[in-house]
Amino acid sequence: MAEFPLEPQLSKLLIQSVNLGCSDEAITIVSMLSVQNVFYRPKEKQTLADQKKAKFHQPEGDHLTLLAVYNAWKNNAFSSHWCYENFVQARTLKRAQDVRKQMLGIMDRHKLDVVSCLRKTTKIQKA
Repeated sequence: MAEFPLEPQLSKLLIQSVNLGCSDEAITIVSMLSVQNVFYRPKEKQTLADQKKAKFHQPEGDHLTLLAVYNAWKNNAFSSHWCYENFVQARTLKRAQDVRKQMLGIMDRHKLDVVSCLRKTTKIQKA
């Protein structure tokens, strides 16, 4: 756990996620939690920004909402233009991507499997 440059709870979550088969998603969530808020709300477009943010809302909780934002950005080729259209801060997502790469490197170094649970969100919630 000491190898991860994270709070102990987040390090524990990453290690447990391997056994639960959702380490890929856990790495993304931890990376998103390690950066500032990804959403922004300009005064002149608050209503539109709120509508865009609502598209990412996951009823299972904020962590899965953050996962949805990162995955949507990834599915749009990590586009800065996509971020602008969705009132998401591209610089913050790039920082999360860097943290994610660092976590993947640590997981690889310690031979911890990176496995996706695909859409089985109950596994992520257990972690």
